[in-house]
Amino acid sequence: MTEHTPETTQLFLTASMPCPYLPGRQERKLFTHLTGRRASNLHHLLSENGFRRSQNLIYRPACEGCCACQSVRIVAGEFEPSRRFRRVLKANAELSVTVRPTQVTSEQYELFHRYVESRHAGGGMTQMSFLDYEYMVEDTPVQSVLVEYRMGEDGPLVAVALTDVMPDGLSMVYSFYEPSLAHLSLGTFLILDHISQVKQAGLRYVYLGYWVKDSPKMAYKAQYQPLEVQRGPLGWVRLDPVVGGA
Repeated sequence: MTEHTPETTQLFLTASMPCPYLPGRQERKLFTHLTGRRASNLHHLLSENGFRRSQNLIYRPACEGCCACQSVRIVAGEFEPSRRFRRVLKANAELSVTVRPTQVTSEQYELFHRYVESRHAGGGMTQMSFLDYEYMVEDTPVQSVLVEYRMGEDGPLVAVALTDVMPDGLSMVYSFYEPSLAHLSLGTFLILDHISQVKQAGLRYVYLGYWVKDSPKMAYKAQYQPLEVQRGPLGWVRLDPVVGGA
C-alpha cells in the first residue's frame, strides 16, 4: 500500500458546483486520500490547516473569490456554558452516553434515515441505503468512534455522533438525532457533551468543521465561545464574539 507523507501527498481539485451554504455561489474543494500507516499523522497535519475528513478523503474549500467557509474549533478548557446551554444540559441529564467502535447497527440506520428525511428532505442523503450508511461510518483510516445517546441506560437510541479522535481533542464528523425530540435541542447537547469529554480527557479542542457567518445552517457555531478560526498563514486565531454574531 502506498504511504503518503506531507511531502508526497497529491492534492486534487473538484469541478465547480452550486454552493450548499450561500445561494448563487459556486464551490470547489481541494482534497486528497488518507491511506496507509501515516494516515492519522496526515489527517492531523491537514486538520491543523483547515481540512476536514469525509470517509477516506480529507478536503478543504478552494472557491475562487470566496473564503466564507472557515474551519473552527472550540477551546474546551475555557468554555463556560451560558444560561441557555445549562438549560439544554439539564433537559438531557437522563441521557446515557456510550462510546462504541465504528460498527453500524440497524437501529442507528433507522434513526439516521428519520433524521435526514426530516432535516434534509429532498437531499441526496435521503437516498442512502444501509450499505451507504455503513460505508460512511466504517470507511475510516483514522481513529474514530461512534458516540451513542439513549433515553436511560437501556432506552431507545436518540442521537449518534461519528467522531474522530485527534491528538489534541475530538473532531465531530457527522451527527444525527431523533427529529421528534426537537424540544431537547439534541444537536446542541451533542456539542456540549463533546466539550465535556474533551475536558475530562485533558485535551484542548472540539473541532466543529466549517463556520459560515452568513449561512443560517452554519452561523450557530459562533455561539460556542471561545472559538478559534483557521486563517491560513495566520494559523488559528480567536473569533471575536461580536464579529461572529454570538
